[in-house]
Formats: sequence, C-alpha cells, structure tokens
Amino acid sequence: MKSFEHVYRLHRMLKSHRYPVPFERIQAELECSRATTKRVIAYLRDVLGAPLETSREPRGYRYTDAAYELPGFWFSAEELQGLLTLQQLLATFQPGLLDEALAPMRTRIDQILKSQGLSADNAGRLRLLRAAARPPGQHFATVAAAVLQRKRLHLEYESRGTGQVSERVVSPQRLTHYRDNWYLDAWCHKSAGLRTFALDCVRGADLLDDAAQDIDDARLNLELGGSYGIFSGTPTATAMLRFTPERARWIAAEQWHPNQQGVWLADGSYELSVPYHRDEELILDILRYGPDVEVIAPAGLRIAVARRLEQAAARYRAP
Repeated sequence: MKSFEHVYRLHRMLKSHRYPVPFERIQAELECSRATTKRVIAYLRDVLGAPLETSREPRGYRYTDAAYELPGFWFSAEELQGLLTLQQLLATFQPGLLDEALAPMRTRIDQILKSQGLSADNAGRLRLLRAAARPPGQHFATVAAAVLQRKRLHLEYESRGTGQVSERVVSPQRLTHYRDNWYLDAWCHKSAGLRTFALDCVRGADLLDDAAQDIDDARLNLELGGSYGIFSGTPTATAMLRFTPERARWIAAEQWHPNQQGVWLADGSYELSVPYHRDEELILDILRYGPDVEVIAPAGLRIAVARRLEQAAARYRAP
C-alpha cells in the first residue's frame, strides 16, 4: 500500500473519532510496521500541517481543529477509480458535459493517480456497454442544474404513447440513471403529484426563479421506488415468478427490486416475488425469459403474459 493511502486513512480515522486514537489502533488500521506508522503520523503533522497532538489521558492522537481537511482533493484508490468511472459515464452519455468545470479537478486527479502508480489514460479501459440507450437530449444540463440548485422547471414534455406535447411546471427531486437512460423524478404542480419524466422526451426546459417544493425521501421512495420498474408507484400487487432449474441460479443472484423475496423449491426451480404497480415493464422483462419462467400469480398478470406469448407465436404461424 502506498504512503499516500496511509495518510488518507489516518486522516479519515482521526476525523471520525471524537476521542484520541491509540497508536496501536492506528497501526492496526494502517496495516503497516511501527516505524512506518510513526513516519505517516510525522508526515501528516509536519509536512501537511495537520493540527495533530498527542494526549496522555486518554492516550492517543487527535485533531485539535475538527474542521481541518487535507489540502487539495484527496481520495482513496477506490474513490479515484469510482470517479474515473463517473467521468467515463458522463462522457458516454453526453460528451462534453461539465468538461470545463471539471478540468481543474481532472488535472489534480491525474497528479494523484500518478502518485499511486495509476494512469488517467487507462480510464478508456473502463468499457461501458449500453443496451437500448437513448440520448438524454439537449436539456440535460438545464434539468441537472434545477435539481442541484433546487429550482422549479417549466417543461415541454412529449408523451411517448400519444406523441402529444404538454406544458407543466415541476419541482425536480432527483435524477435517476436507469437501464442506460436518464429520468427526472419531480413533483408536478399541474397534476399535484409525483411523476417520473424521461429526459429524452423533454422538448423544452426553462429554469425558473421559484424555489422547488421538496418532497421527503420516505415519500419519494414509497411512491416512486416501492414497486417494480422506473414508472412504479405504490405497490398494489406482488408478482410470483417461477424460474426453471436451468435459469434459477442466475435469477437468484439478481436484484429485481429491493423488497423482493426468493425461495428455492425442491426440484431446483426458484420462485421470485416482486412488488409492482404498473405491469408494462415487468411483462417485458418476463417475456425475455420465454419458456424459462412461469407467472404463478396474480391471475391478471399471468393472463396478460400468456396473451402476449400467444400473439408472438401467432406472428410466426402466419402465412
């Protein structure tokens, strides 16, 4: 492990503890020798100017100034790689987004990467494959700004089903990246309720001066995250899906929903229970597995899936 990482971990340890941290605990946390531990402490105090002092009772090291932070941008190796992944993601979905704003940080990140024997050039080796991804559209930056600045938005939104364009004022709550596409969760003042908008369907977006109306996380998660899929709503039913033994071990490792339940059956098959409200997206996902899955309940979902399979088979039987 690099000495940079040692300094970083020591700093985080001291910031997170209210009381002095004993030398032995620091050494164990850093996973290094006694001599190396002493050098790291000295570097943090003497080179970086940290307000570090020792105490006799209780025995250990602590910061005299709780507000102290390491100079510049300091990240662990895992955080740096995560940030590179984020940069790659932004570049993939909207090339040039935030390039100018991130330029100073990117320079600093390059320096830190080099100090750890890594290279920013290798970010291109992070391969992000998109499946049925749609461009987020030209209004992504405006929508993102409204979310972060907590401002209302005037939207022109095209319905994917009818093609009609409507105008509405919304209070943006959060941006969601789901299945390679971007969505906006927002309080719609026109319909007086929470709605999810696909960013690729936004035809116009203007940032307003009015402050956004905040909805607490518990309600957001209940109404927009409680059921299966992106356009979810509060759950009204639970789908019970039985997968064949050949497919079961793969499904058992997948997360379809945070509140899902799974049961292994005696014959090696696997029953997955998923809460849902609207069934359109769930049906499409069920159809992906063809004969490897059977809808056990509810009856309405079972009938809907069977009908879609019959319609698909009829196309292949047609002359």
